[in-house]
Amino acid sequence: MRAKRRPLLIWGGLTVTGLLVLVAGSNAWLWLVSAGHRSDTAHAPVAPVVIVPGAKVAEDGTPMAYLRGRLDAAIELVRTGRAGAILVSGDGAGRSGDEIASMTKYLADQGIDPWLVRSDREGFSTRETCERAAHLFGVDRALVVTQYQHVPRAVALCRSAGIEAHGVTAPCECRRITVLRNNAREWLAAPKAVLALLTG
Repeated sequence: MRAKRRPLLIWGGLTVTGLLVLVAGSNAWLWLVSAGHRSDTAHAPVAPVVIVPGAKVAEDGTPMAYLRGRLDAAIELVRTGRAGAILVSGDGAGRSGDEIASMTKYLADQGIDPWLVRSDREGFSTRETCERAAHLFGVDRALVVTQYQHVPRAVALCRSAGIEAHGVTAPCECRRITVLRNNAREWLAAPKAVLALLTG
């Protein structure tokens, strides 16, 4: 019985090791590709527009911590003159609610002129957000605000879409479990992003 189980254990171990190498290698590659194109808000370059990818909203329609952090970073970039406009991109009919309505209302409530805000209700993924920003809205240079772990993937995908993108790290007043869950999600999303970059 032990002799029969040994090959299965070996193959299982090799499979797990291979997956770990794939995930780690993909993340390392995204960090390398985005090197020199990441900063905090204070050190971000000037760009015509800042792209805000969508995220979960609360039951009452207000942005939850991750999304609120991105919006606050975008507001700071506009107020300091580092961005001239804001493109909010997300799911207008998401499982947690209307991300676009939530974002535009939050920006307006914070005093951002609605004329400075453009909306994309079909930014269902980071890749789609970048591609639609380039092809539908004509964006060729932009800042992208998102959380630390997501920045490399967002920058790489936007630059692949033809945007001269610079990632800006957004804050997050999040619970530790939320941070860990989202970091795990980003790690696992890296191989798919790399595949998309390699296959064009």
